[in-house]
Amino acid sequence: MNAAVRTLKYTKKTQLRFHKAFTFVVKLRIMMITEILERVFLPTSHGEFEMVAFESGVKDFPHLALVTKNLDTSKPILTRVHSECLTGDLFGSARCDCGEQLEESLDRISAEGGVLLYLRQEGRGIGLINKMKAYNLQDTGLDTIEANHALGFGSDDRDFNVAIHMYKLLEINKIRLLTNNPEKVNVFKNTGIELVERVPLIIEAHERNAGYLKVKKEQMGHLFGQIKVA
Repeated sequence: MNAAVRTLKYTKKTQLRFHKAFTFVVKLRIMMITEILERVFLPTSHGEFEMVAFESGVKDFPHLALVTKNLDTSKPILTRVHSECLTGDLFGSARCDCGEQLEESLDRISAEGGVLLYLRQEGRGIGLINKMKAYNLQDTGLDTIEANHALGFGSDDRDFNVAIHMYKLLEINKIRLLTNNPEKVNVFKNTGIELVERVPLIIEAHERNAGYLKVKKEQMGHLFGQIKVA
C-alpha cells in the first residue's frame, strides 16, 4: 500500500482518535466560559429582549442569551436551551424541527417572560460541515444517528453543562425548561440550578422531518407522543 493510500485510509481507530480529540476541544471551550462579553437591547418580531454574549472560546462565535426585561430571578424562569442549527434556524430547513422550536420558544418566552440560551453547538456538536456530510449519508438511507456514527461521532456530542455556567452568570437558579430532551433535564441535577418543571415543546411533524422525529423519540428517548404527519 503506497503512502497516499495509507494517508487517505479512514479506519475505525482513526475515527475514535478524532472523536476523542473533538470531545476534548469541546470540553475545553466550556471551561473557558468565564465572563459576559457584551449586552445590547434587541427588539425582534417576537418581542423585546436584551441579548447577552458569553465567551465561548471561539473568536466571534459567542454563546448568546435573549433575556426579557424586568426578569424576576427570585421565581422559576421559563427558559429554553437551544443549540445552533444554521440550516433550520436561519434557512427554515424542513429536515428537522429546530427552527420551529426556536420560533415557538421565543414567542412563549416573550409572552411570559424568560430566557433563551443559544449555544454554538451546531449539528449536535459536530459542526456545520460534518452535519452536511451527515445529511448526505442520510440521503443514502442512514438515519441521523447512523450517519453520525459513520463519520466517527457519537449520537449527540453536545455538552449542556455550558448552560449551567450561563445561568449562573445571569444569576438564575430556578428554571422551567422548555424541552423534550431527557438529557437536558438530567444535566441540572446537583448543579445549584433547580429544575422546577419540564415544559413540553411539541412541533407538528411533516413528511420531511417525520423520520428525524422518530429517531429522536425511539432512539434518543425524547418525550413526546405519537408522531403524526400533518
